[in-house]
Amino acid sequence: MYDAIIIGGGPAGLQAALTLGRMHRRTLLLDSGEYRNATVRHAHNLLTNDGRDPAELRRIARAEIAAYDTVEIRDAAATGVSRADGVLTVETAGERLSTHAVILATGVTDELPPIPGLAAHWGDTVANCPFCHGHEFAGRPVAVLNASPHAAVLARMLELVASEVLVIDPAAVREVVGIDGGLRLHLLDGSAPEVAGAFAAPTSSVRGGFLDGLDLMRQDSGALRTDPFGRTSVEGVYAVGDIAQPDHLPGPLFSLAAAIAGGQLAAVAVVQSLVMD
Repeated sequence: MYDAIIIGGGPAGLQAALTLGRMHRRTLLLDSGEYRNATVRHAHNLLTNDGRDPAELRRIARAEIAAYDTVEIRDAAATGVSRADGVLTVETAGERLSTHAVILATGVTDELPPIPGLAAHWGDTVANCPFCHGHEFAGRPVAVLNASPHAAVLARMLELVASEVLVIDPAAVREVVGIDGGLRLHLLDGSAPEVAGAFAAPTSSVRGGFLDGLDLMRQDSGALRTDPFGRTSVEGVYAVGDIAQPDHLPGPLFSLAAAIAGGQLAAVAVVQSLVMD
């Protein structure tokens, strides 16, 4: 019986594992090897690690966690989670594992607007977060490929960063082509503006079809509903990182720093729950 099983080996899950390890709690982290930022080579806006490769961040985190012998990391995917008689069970390929707590840190998958060529540049010259990737386009034109009301807000955010901000309806883009130093956007009207980068608005969905065995409440955004410590609507199940949205936030926070903070808070809540039980 584990004290906690963490599903997901990104920043939220790794931080939860580190915190539980420091409290000598028997912990298993399952890492499927699927990461939302798999195409990103430089992660930004993370204190002391600004610009570091996310893969290197994960490697360093694993090396630090290895110092705590109560934590085990397996490169394996969870295939199911269920709760019965007060015990949580996590299934992997050919194995059923019992635990007092489950921390879900699986992240989300992104579906980009169906523009030919756009996905090839996702995580490089195409991004969705100006805080994480805006500065790299400083002093050059950028495009906001977004037809929602948020497009104007995003454009205002980028005014002090970019030399020019073009707000373009994704439906007006015929093709995106990579060029030296950026992108060329071929529009349906025949024009082809060149920009250093573009900000797109993907549709994000929780990664974790294996959660069907749990009746987890969700927010209007589709994220799992939690309290500030990551507790979900199912006792003993916590959600952290991109898949979680506490009631006090208007939406999930897609941020490395926020994911790390969420992982620590959930681990603290798990330890407190174990002590109280």
